[in-house]
Amino acid sequence: MSRFVKRNPQTALVHAPRQAPQYISTVQPPLYRASTIIFEDTNALFNRHWTDDYDYSYGTHGTPTTFTLGDNIAQIEGGRYCLLAPSGLSAINLVNSCFLSHGDEVWVADNIYGPNMEHLRNLEKRYGIDVRVYNPIDVSSFQPTEKAKLIWLEAAGSVTLEFPDLVGLVKKAQAHHVLTALDNTWGAGLAFNAFDFSDVHLSVDVTVHALTKYPSGGGDILMGSVVTRERALHHQLFRTHAIQGISVSGDDVAQVQRSLASMRVRYAAQSESALQLLAWLKQQPEFVQVLHPADSSAAGHSYWKDICVDQHSAGLVSVIFKPEFDLQDIRQFCDALSLFKLGFSWGGPVSLVMLYDLKDMRALEHTHLQQGLLVRFCIGLEHPADLIQDIENALKQLNNHHKKTE
Repeated sequence: MSRFVKRNPQTALVHAPRQAPQYISTVQPPLYRASTIIFEDTNALFNRHWTDDYDYSYGTHGTPTTFTLGDNIAQIEGGRYCLLAPSGLSAINLVNSCFLSHGDEVWVADNIYGPNMEHLRNLEKRYGIDVRVYNPIDVSSFQPTEKAKLIWLEAAGSVTLEFPDLVGLVKKAQAHHVLTALDNTWGAGLAFNAFDFSDVHLSVDVTVHALTKYPSGGGDILMGSVVTRERALHHQLFRTHAIQGISVSGDDVAQVQRSLASMRVRYAAQSESALQLLAWLKQQPEFVQVLHPADSSAAGHSYWKDICVDQHSAGLVSVIFKPEFDLQDIRQFCDALSLFKLGFSWGGPVSLVMLYDLKDMRALEHTHLQQGLLVRFCIGLEHPADLIQDIENALKQLNNHHKKTE
């Protein structure tokens, strides 16, 4: 029996004399909040290494809470290793800063996520990275040189939702020893397995996922992930992750972990609602084009059909208004919506809408895109009939506004 040591009450507040048993079985795993991690003894301190799968040395390197979510995200996406970042864009920047150096060539799809392009253009200007743009549905437009180091893929593409020729692009990248990084936010690891797709078992090297979207599901958490299957790539990324001090809140991690169990159900529900809206939107005379990979006329439809399991797709639909409607008309339309809220992001319970001018977003000419202003609908968990009614009411106000200004 240990000898009782009488301590000052202030010390007892810091070093509690009693502690409840640490482990019980619960539905959700325990939440660990940590910057400092206490080592049991000097052997525990010195017999660890940063390459250990679970290196408990400091909060930025990981806790049981962050490793649990990372393992789950890696499993969902078909990978093995996962690093967490404070946002999807932070995860993207981790990949760029890890793999790109002065003189390297990086290829990006013309429909790439805008902030990624902005980051790469900044690297190009400041550090001599050569940014090249390709057409995601035309493999021949991807012409890597001996300096090519990385190609960014998006399936489906940002805003205009073209589904790329992943098989052709990955095969060509592998033939030229170019790393492949996929922004997997749209598919969420549910639409297809990025590390084992097609009948020849193709795999990308790295996936980036904005956990802000479907894994969180609440529209209230910012987080990103980087998933790999190869240990060497993971170690490269981890070194950069550690050097840059990238870390996430344990409380936020626990919230995302709590939402994972319902992610597949929510994804399927929002996908089904999007398909119902797609069918209705295609009948409306105000739109010159409706964009969704499941539409038989969509660019890349055949690639989506070949790869996506059970024809899954995210809850996103974009429309291009006829050129007769100007920016003021489209602003009037967006302001007239009630259930659709004006805001960025998607994957949460509330439906969102955002307007874009493609002339400011695309470097290449896309003959498959019609002229006109674009609006993207991000489907939430409302009943699709109510969402359709909301759009129908806004279209009536749009037409009334347009007639008054003619």
